[in-house]
Amino acid sequence: MKRSVLLSVNGERREVFIKPNSTLLEVLRDELLLTGAKEACGSGECGACTVLVDGKPVNSCITLAMEAEGKAIETIEGLSKEGKLHPLQEAFIDHHAFQCGFCTPGMIMSAKAFLKRSPEPTKEEIRNAISGNICRCTGYENAVDAILDTAVGTEK
Repeated sequence: MKRSVLLSVNGERREVFIKPNSTLLEVLRDELLLTGAKEACGSGECGACTVLVDGKPVNSCITLAMEAEGKAIETIEGLSKEGKLHPLQEAFIDHHAFQCGFCTPGMIMSAKAFLKRSPEPTKEEIRNAISGNICRCTGYENAVDAILDTAVGTEK
């Protein structure tokens, strides 16, 4: 039986009718058509589905949507404002920090949460912060450089 749930996604309140066992990823992608977060492993291991819930990175593939009710959910689609990319998005482009792009939204969301906590990180701290985001294409160095480049002096 479906249930009404009010979610706050990217600053908008959205009512969805979902099954109690629907994951946040399923609701974001299938109900709200926000397809930036990806399902890869389905078990919370790869980070492709990372979104922020109350500012903290979560694996949306293993988070029940009902658990997010009353919390602020932020997806990669919510980062750009008025057609302008977020500084992290710009830095990922400038540093060629992605190839296929499948992991990129999750990695950027993890980086955003991390930079809010640690605005002046070292490369090692950045590597640790994104260690839950698996990328099979890039080798991470360009992503680390992009995050480091974004670290100081930008709105997070």
